[in-house]
Amino acid sequence: MTNRRSFLKQASFASAPFILPSHIWSARGDSSPNNRINIAIIGPGKMGRGHAHKLIRNPRAQVTGFAEIADVRTQHTRELIEKHYSKNTPGEKWKGLTITQDYLELLEDKSLDAVLIATPDHWHGEATIRAARAKKHVYCEKPISLTIQEGRAMVDAVKQNKVVFQTGSQQRTEYGGKFRRTVEMVRSGAIGELKKIRVCVGGPPVPCDLPAENTPKGIDWDAWLGPAPTRGFNKILCPDDVHNHFPAWRRYREYCNGALADMGAHHFDIGQWGMDADNTGPVKVIPPKEGNRDLKMIYANGVEVIHGNTPDWRGGTIFYGTEGTIWVDRGPWKSDPENLIKDYPAALSLRQPKNHHDDWLDCIHSGELPMAHVEAGHRTATLCQLCNIGYELRRELDFDPKKERFINDNEANKLTDRKRRKKWYRV
Repeated sequence: MTNRRSFLKQASFASAPFILPSHIWSARGDSSPNNRINIAIIGPGKMGRGHAHKLIRNPRAQVTGFAEIADVRTQHTRELIEKHYSKNTPGEKWKGLTITQDYLELLEDKSLDAVLIATPDHWHGEATIRAARAKKHVYCEKPISLTIQEGRAMVDAVKQNKVVFQTGSQQRTEYGGKFRRTVEMVRSGAIGELKKIRVCVGGPPVPCDLPAENTPKGIDWDAWLGPAPTRGFNKILCPDDVHNHFPAWRRYREYCNGALADMGAHHFDIGQWGMDADNTGPVKVIPPKEGNRDLKMIYANGVEVIHGNTPDWRGGTIFYGTEGTIWVDRGPWKSDPENLIKDYPAALSLRQPKNHHDDWLDCIHSGELPMAHVEAGHRTATLCQLCNIGYELRRELDFDPKKERFINDNEANKLTDRKRRKKWYRV
């Protein structure tokens, strides 16, 4: 007899929206190296190196290559991966690493199943689109895009090529489940009718004004810039060593959407998830007359999403309802009424994967959408971009979340995309 669970499992495979390599189908339950999911890392800097540490220790994955533009990080990453596999796969099949400066060479490998993109943000769009066209599954760090139009092109490429995409918004799957639990409570009515969400993150980006320095030997600076405007090297943007900090390119608009998008991609994401709004966005953007906080985005159902810290809460997401409030961050977590987060029996139970990588790998096998699927990643990045556009124009804007266009506003619509260097934007 077929029960509901087995039926859904069978249906998931029957309707899986992509064709998996035969070695992956045989890999279910088999952790031998030749049956693991082959993954290449694009950009093993601070974040990419952290992903490498985790993936080489995951029995269901195998890191088979990487792309890096700095020789010092190339050598370090090579040693990190080869040392692990030489010690932990003695006598077993591991073909070694494909190492390159140009990630497109990785995509030519027919045995490659997936890529993990951990470059600076200005490289996410092209790398995702080209990987999807090559039928490689994608894990891309957040925020996934620089502009609204770029994000939509990424979504289209992922869907058209039927690959599995996971946004690096690991608050949905990790951190002890506190974000998932908060979302379950909000959606279940724990705070009554949801009225307002405040996302407590930093402000917009600034134009890059760093002085030009001599480009160190062993760094392909033109490749680091890629589709971004031409400018002189500065190690604040691209460190000349194996660094253990987050480089400050995140501050500058040429490469990122500022602190607003850096952590906002995490905390706006929890707001979107709590509203069950992964496929939509606001209809109105209302910036303050001055200052870089308290911009409002209004949804069709009347819920307000507000950007900026409060005097007593400087990080994370706050949900305000008619009957209570929940504050959630990676550290602090509290509610009013005080016992709500401990005692409320949420009617909704969301999937709880082992971790963010395993959720991605699970979905490569099953054909299900990951917890932070591409549409969710795009809609969250869009919120950050809408905030920045609002702060730049300083006037009320009407937005169509279906068409992803501002209504009767050509000036605002020009800001939904940007020019790129054609030499490096190869899509």
